[in-house]
Amino acid sequence: MSTPITIGQPFPAVTLKTVSGGEISEHSTGELFAHGRHVLFALPGAFTPTCSAKHLPGFVEHFAEITAKGVASIACLSVNDAFVMKAWAAANGSPDIVMLADGNGALTTALGLGLDATGFGMGHRSQRFAMIIKDGAVEHLFVEAPGSFSVSSAEHVLEAL
Repeated sequence: MSTPITIGQPFPAVTLKTVSGGEISEHSTGELFAHGRHVLFALPGAFTPTCSAKHLPGFVEHFAEITAKGVASIACLSVNDAFVMKAWAAANGSPDIVMLADGNGALTTALGLGLDATGFGMGHRSQRFAMIIKDGAVEHLFVEAPGSFSVSSAEHVLEAL
């Protein structure tokens, strides 16, 4: 595992499949987060219990409040393929959230926030975290303790904004 990214560091530029408005395309995270303020939250997997019941729904529910604070975009990162992320977005009514499909874990690895979930039969995934990115650099970073869900929640991010 690489060293985790820290506050003030530039956000890595990795090309990923993205799902936005129900369409799959390819974008560099360097371009997506280069200008303005953005919220990125990451989770171990689409359609998993906490991710589906709490994490994504919280950002869907608080989308307008978060963007009203001057946030240009909200993105969800998971080590899943773009087709899974598209289906998960459709199932959760989240067309405004940019879904980042990190199928090979390239961005998760570059961030140093990977999770070995092989014991659960899930392979290598992302830790649960949220961050605020401003003009291409990490402004705030909230990484969950294993098994926890609090600091990466939409409510916590909203308080930090």
